[in-house]
Amino acid sequence: MTLPHALNGLSDIAADYDILLCDVWGVIHNGRESWPAACEALTRFNRDHGHVVLISNSPRPAPGVVTQMDALGVPRDSWRAVVTSGDATRMELARRAPGPAWIIGPDRDWPLYDGLGLAPAEGAEDAAFISVTGPENDEVETPEDYRERLSAGAARDLELICANPDRVVQRGDRLIYCGGSLADLYESLGGRVTMAGKPFGPIYDLALKEAADLLGKPVNRARVLCVGDGVVTDVLGANKQGLDCLFIAQGIHGDAARGPDGGLDPARAGDLLKAETTYARYAALDLTW
Repeated sequence: MTLPHALNGLSDIAADYDILLCDVWGVIHNGRESWPAACEALTRFNRDHGHVVLISNSPRPAPGVVTQMDALGVPRDSWRAVVTSGDATRMELARRAPGPAWIIGPDRDWPLYDGLGLAPAEGAEDAAFISVTGPENDEVETPEDYRERLSAGAARDLELICANPDRVVQRGDRLIYCGGSLADLYESLGGRVTMAGKPFGPIYDLALKEAADLLGKPVNRARVLCVGDGVVTDVLGANKQGLDCLFIAQGIHGDAARGPDGGLDPARAGDLLKAETTYARYAALDLTW
């Protein structure tokens, strides 16, 4: 496998691209604070080269993500549009209305269901399908807390719609479980899972439509760069779409790709990618200009 090319910064390749499809958590903030260098890199790309479309596996529709980014100090001029897994998942949920849907997730994710006409189910016994955004209390719960409940759904052959394919995400200096970890457990129990966020096609369809609207013309896919720290979401999604990728190797992977000199070790970054049979054209520890 060809190793990713180590970048000094986004400026090394910015002129080669018109569109950045950039991840949010793990690249421009960690859920507690935003990273000024990453925000500056996106702002400069927007100003001098093209358009940034943020593409997030958040289960909330885009307005909720914008509110969160505002609170974390992510400048509005660092992005042009926001597309989320929640946006893509709403189309899947609408096709299954009125359900009833057995909904698993924290109260903050309820905007996902606004206006869809879904009836709530009490549990597996009266549900037509399951909708998962993540653990109800991601500060303390793990997927194992859901094994018994999800086993009942799998036994009834209920389809599980997962609104956040991320398995874990960085919050401050901790990793917390996300919807994808529950979806993995459900599949291991023999359950059927449907996802629309990264690495699956629907979220990229939405993001590239936003990109075409920004450009005012069809998107040249050879001039689209995906940026993200999730190998099985951001990198795999880029690979499936045939798009170039900049792998942010620190993010959820901590120091796994850091060399003895403290900088990026392309071989170690390559090992992270190879473990999931993926490839990135470029890699960096953090997003900088």
